[in-house]
Amino acid sequence: MSSAMVFSPLAPATNSKIREIADVYTLVQEDMLAVNAMIMDRLKSDVALINQMGAYIINSGGKRLRPVLSLLSAQAMGYQGKYHINLATIVEFIHTATLLHDDVVDASDLRRGHDTANAIWGNEAAVLVGDFLYSRSFEMMVEVGSMPIMEVLAHATNTIAEGEVMQLLNCHDPDTTEERYLNVIRCKTAKLFEAASRLGGIIAGAPEQHTRQLAEFGMHLGTAFQIVDDVLDYSATPEEIGKNIGDDLAEGKPTLPLIYAMAHGSPDDTTLIRDAIENARRDNIDKVRHAIETTGAIAYTARAAQAEADRALAALEGLPESLHLDALRLLARFSVERNY
Repeated sequence: MSSAMVFSPLAPATNSKIREIADVYTLVQEDMLAVNAMIMDRLKSDVALINQMGAYIINSGGKRLRPVLSLLSAQAMGYQGKYHINLATIVEFIHTATLLHDDVVDASDLRRGHDTANAIWGNEAAVLVGDFLYSRSFEMMVEVGSMPIMEVLAHATNTIAEGEVMQLLNCHDPDTTEERYLNVIRCKTAKLFEAASRLGGIIAGAPEQHTRQLAEFGMHLGTAFQIVDDVLDYSATPEEIGKNIGDDLAEGKPTLPLIYAMAHGSPDDTTLIRDAIENARRDNIDKVRHAIETTGAIAYTARAAQAEADRALAALEGLPESLHLDALRLLARFSVERNY
């Protein structure tokens, strides 16, 4: 990560056993094994291509943060049943479906350091298997038998689709504002974080106020997470982030580092970045990165992510203390301190 990208540390709870991201995954290890087993079971289809692509995508890595959020939120609210496994699986299926569709829209050929599914099997297959995962997730929602859960997930998937369209409209538009940029993030990325966190409260029968707090936490966490992703696109290495540096620029996406650099750079910087966005050009990536760094755009974007992480932490205030709540706090710290 660039030396200009500096975050204030977010300390874990005093005397907590949850001190690093590995502790979070250790805490939910048993549940995640159950989630992984359910994922593989519910991916099964009589259509061989679905089995092949589904297994490839699910096993290609990833932090599985969204299902982890569902598990932690449910257990932070004292849930003792098993349906949180179903919900975590549903959330992962929805997320994976969005990735399949994203890679087709963005013409991406690399994700998490691996070839994308569309690069291997083609766009048509990627879109259709994404549709399969969406429809399978809704089959699983019905099995849970909760109308509030159905409502949250149906609304989330609709909002994500709206976010995708909004992002498409912003592409190649160098006049995209910070407000429009953030609105896309909240719809396209943070909405599923919000839903994953809210579901834990619902399945646990938590008080409505606590469920709202979990949802607010998820929304701010997801926003921080995506902002950091947009920073890493210009400040990390391909090995760290598992994709090509400047992919956003090659897709004509006006992310916050670019928006800030255009507003605060020299006329030459502004002209350079506008041209890169309008024409989806990555050939001047070194010059663009230089403009981003010299204008303080990395530091500005990092502060925006930090503010969202702080809001996520504030949303948890007053919830019952537990290791699972400490793990949620740790995720807020991880979201802004990571380099991948």
